[in-house]
Amino acid sequence: MNLIPGLPTTLDQEIIRCAEPEIQAELSDSDRLEKIHSEFAEGFELMEGVGPAVCVFGSARTRPGHPEYEQARRVGAGIARERYGVITGGGPGTMEAANRGAKDEEGLSIGLNIELPHEQGANPFVDVGKEFHYFFVRKLMFVRYSWSFVIFPGGFGTLDEMFEVLTLIQTHKARPHTVVLAGTDFWQDLIDWVATRLAGEGRISPADMDLFTVSDDDEEIVELAIKGFPAAV
Repeated sequence: MNLIPGLPTTLDQEIIRCAEPEIQAELSDSDRLEKIHSEFAEGFELMEGVGPAVCVFGSARTRPGHPEYEQARRVGAGIARERYGVITGGGPGTMEAANRGAKDEEGLSIGLNIELPHEQGANPFVDVGKEFHYFFVRKLMFVRYSWSFVIFPGGFGTLDEMFEVLTLIQTHKARPHTVVLAGTDFWQDLIDWVATRLAGEGRISPADMDLFTVSDDDEEIVELAIKGFPAAV
């Protein structure tokens, strides 16, 4: 089965698109459920005992030497110096930078990679890692095992992760987490739009604007991210 010409098929594509008339599914529903169950179980086993950790999101396209890459590396190092783990999506760009920073300080570097048809392999700075087939399983791991989130500039995936985390906090599906947006210049237009169109028009509560903080300062980002954490051991 080839859902997108020229690209390999991934398991989550098969689940999402199997109901389309032109798609002949290769797996039964019981097969799908077994694969999903196995991926949850493997993820829980991998992450058990990780302890307090900060999740860092950001673009996979940021390259070494770019200011955002270098800042993410410094932030990852700062978190590790405080003896907390760093969790990323395990891929290149900002994710690599944060994992690399954790490794710079010999801290715990965790990468939860995702199988994609056109990219991406795990970066070489991950100590504890797994490739997930299903986005929803991987997303649960981020929220279940992260105590806070630092979100650097990124694309659709980064925005998806940011708004999903904020939605879970807003609706009390997740415990309160600290969410820090790194990079005022990048985020300010979006923040203004959220304040004007969402809070201003009553689509969210004004108090929801307090669910996140924006900062440019490395030390402040780290301080905010680990605020309220249990004592490191």
